[in-house]
Amino acid sequence: MTRIKMCGVTTPEDGRDAAMLGADAIGLNFFEGSPRWVTPERASRIIESLPPFVAAIGVFVNYADPQALEDFAVSIRLDAVQLHGDETPDYCSMINRVQVIKAIHMNETFQVNSLQNYPVSAFLLDAYSPTEFGGTGRVFNWSQAAGADAFGHIILAGGLNPDNVPAAIEELHPFAVDVSSGIEAEPGKKDYASMRRFVEAVQRADAN
Repeated sequence: MTRIKMCGVTTPEDGRDAAMLGADAIGLNFFEGSPRWVTPERASRIIESLPPFVAAIGVFVNYADPQALEDFAVSIRLDAVQLHGDETPDYCSMINRVQVIKAIHMNETFQVNSLQNYPVSAFLLDAYSPTEFGGTGRVFNWSQAAGADAFGHIILAGGLNPDNVPAAIEELHPFAVDVSSGIEAEPGKKDYASMRRFVEAVQRADAN
């Protein structure tokens, strides 16, 4: 069964809708340069609105101090941190009280063996952009990810939507898929019908 993470949630209403429709996790973006940025106060309200067994994942970019990041994550009850910047394997190893997901930007120089250096719970494979850290709505060449699952759980991201996610699942059989812009009415505001279609598309792909 392919897990589903709906990222860039900015309201308790969208968080509850994601959970009700079948998302296994939601993403809360703490990078202030993102149109999907949430304050710690708003994030706490969203987390409080979630039912049991739906995980809250915090998205961070180049947070200066890994220990301070870990303390913050624990304080607002995040289940995992998703590191979307230039964090090194050593940086990742310093976070132990919550799980770590390392985002990997899939450019033409990516080598699958590079994943073996990271002591993390999962890898999120996302499209590369020279100016953005994620949420670009762009798809990367999925064949680049062949063999990545030998080094840990793979979360596939990058331009996924209800129309292309079945092909992505068929090709890579990832542990999870991550969607943000592909289910939005506008940046930071989810579209309920698109969220429902995405979940249904994943379920159909799993059934085939």
